[in-house]
Parts: sequence; C-alpha cells; structure tokens
Amino acid sequence: MSIAESGEFGLIGRIVSRLDTGSATLLGPGDDAAVVRAADGRVVASTDVLVEGRHFRRDWCGPADVGHRAAAANLADIAAMGATPTALLVAFCLPANLDIAWAEGLADGLTAEAALCGAAVVGGDMSSSPTLTVSVTALGDLGGREPVRRGGAQPGDLLALSGRVGYAAAGYTILSRGFRTPKILVEAYRRPVVRYAAGPEAARLGATSMIDVSDGLLQDVGHLATASLVGIDIRSDAFEVPDQMRDAATALGVDPYQWLLAGGEDHPLAATFPAGTPLPEGWTVIGSVHDGAGVTVDRKPWTGAVGWDHFR
Repeated sequence: MSIAESGEFGLIGRIVSRLDTGSATLLGPGDDAAVVRAADGRVVASTDVLVEGRHFRRDWCGPADVGHRAAAANLADIAAMGATPTALLVAFCLPANLDIAWAEGLADGLTAEAALCGAAVVGGDMSSSPTLTVSVTALGDLGGREPVRRGGAQPGDLLALSGRVGYAAAGYTILSRGFRTPKILVEAYRRPVVRYAAGPEAARLGATSMIDVSDGLLQDVGHLATASLVGIDIRSDAFEVPDQMRDAATALGVDPYQWLLAGGEDHPLAATFPAGTPLPEGWTVIGSVHDGAGVTVDRKPWTGAVGWDHFR
C-alpha cells in the first residue's frame, strides 16, 4: 500500500500505533500538542534535518536505519549539553507513492533509538513532498545541573572522548565504492552507537566543555577551542586503529586517520575536564587544552580535511 492510498490520517494512525511512551511523557500523540514532564523547570532543545540524497540513500539504508540515524543525531546533541533526553518531535515529508511500510519502518527506528535513552516520540507532522525529508526536534532534562557548554575549556584541561570515531566514515567510504563489507563499518554508518549516558555523567564529573562529534573530531573540537578561546592538541597515539578499519583503508587507499580525525556521524561525546579528574570506563583521554588558538595533532597543524560542511 502506498502513502497516497493510505491517506494522511491513515498513515498517522499506523505511525502512532507503533510508538512507545517514555517516562517523561504526560500526554502523547492524539491532541493538538503533547505534554512532557520538565521536572528541572528548564528544557534543553535541539533540532536536525535529514534529506534523502544528502544525508542518506535508501539503497544504502533501510527505513529503520534512517530512523535510528535521525533520532541519534538529535539525542546526542541533548546528551552533549549534559542533559537526559526525554522526547522527540518528528516531521516527515514523504513522496505520495512511497510504500507505507517504509514510513512504518522509519517510525520503528525512531522509537527504538529513543528508547535506548528513555525518551519517546511524542508527536510531529507530515506532508507530501517529492524529496524524502525527516526533521527531528529533541527535548531533554538537565536534572538540576547547569548545561555543559562549548565555551568553558581552560588551559591545563584534558580532552577526553566517549564513544567511537571513524567507523561511520569508513562505512560511508565503503558503501560509496560499491562494497558492503566489513559489516561492522557499514552498520556503523547505518546505525550509530551512542553513549547517551556519558553526557550527564560528564556533567557530574565537572566537564568544562562538551560537544557531540557529528561532523568530524577536528572540526567539532575546533568549535570547543573557538568558543573557549584556547588551543587544543589531539594525540594521534590515543587512537587504536581496528584491524578491519586498517584493512579497509589499505584496500581503498585511504589514510585511516582521515576517518578517525575528520569522519563524522558516529556521535561520540568530546569533553574537557580539569587535569586530574578521574574518568570512569568509557572515557579515553585524547588530548589537552593549552593557551593559544585552534586545533593541532601531535602539536602540528593538520593538513587534511577536518570534517563535514553542508555547503562545501
């Protein structure tokens, strides 16, 4: 059945029936708006958009994969503020001839990814469009803590990373060359693995700045450096190149550090902490903050690409 055959309200009914209710949801889909608990009295909000042909391809990703990717891109931003995600609002723009099962799969991916951090899809909108587009707005709760911003890093701080980098970029390169293996890299592109709990954890540990690495480690850490008016140095020896990534890089003629340092869409969290902060398992120290400006690698300027830019 196509979306045109189902009609807007038939599709809405099918989508709503697939959604779970999160613990922060007081009133879910069905009225003019949802009601979400905000015990802290403040709401953290972020929005992002995925456009077919620019952010995903249906021959590379199934509908649930696109749902996972769309949700993760927003939920990671909430975590990067030190907050706990609570809810998602989703807008679909869909071709009328699209099979309704594709839209249902997208909804399944969205709700499954949100459930990983206790959030839920609480509402949204849809429209007919020749270009398949998914727009997501995420909400979060600070739990009484101050938000961790990009502008608080201080000289002497250490830079740490929670989550993996380079996997999604490697998967993208593999898919773009017409291959489908190694599976671990291709699946990393299709569905990011995000440590959402690391955001609030970093806030409790006293993180001075934090960011979701969505566009490339060098580029996003550069945002921390710029906002904090400091220089940041990243140590290349802090990264272990997995065997499958190294083998793929050799086969494709790519420097694996280009994936690790400039590849995006894995959504790890990069944060700065005062020197001597005892970091729990899941955090890896990858560099340090110093007087100066910009980002260096092993104290030298990086001459390759630094990350993703939507308009370049």
